[in-house]
Amino acid sequence: MSKSKEFISTSESDSDAEPKPKKKKPSEKKVEKREEKSKAGASSGPEEHSFQLAKNRFVTVSEFRGKVLVGIREFYESDGQMKPGKKGISLSVDQWKKLKEQVDDIDEAVKKVS
Repeated sequence: MSKSKEFISTSESDSDAEPKPKKKKPSEKKVEKREEKSKAGASSGPEEHSFQLAKNRFVTVSEFRGKVLVGIREFYESDGQMKPGKKGISLSVDQWKKLKEQVDDIDEAVKKVS
């Protein structure tokens, strides 16, 4: 006995419903995110609250998703603008406080090693 697939038509009430919006392809989402970042100036270089450590290294204080972060990051120059590189770390306020509390111990360890 063979099984056949039948097409079931939709009722009139279903035809009145608005069609679902098409899902965006992942590549389209990435392009939109990049455009949003460039509009927001996300890659414009070290922001207003930045402190230079070396030629291309900065400590920055910023807000991301409602949280304050202390970032240490390398930047690079492209098209006359400083842009954030891949190398870096962002610390929450609690992590920043904990690091500050340990500065004396870290200094002692540096002296012992050097």
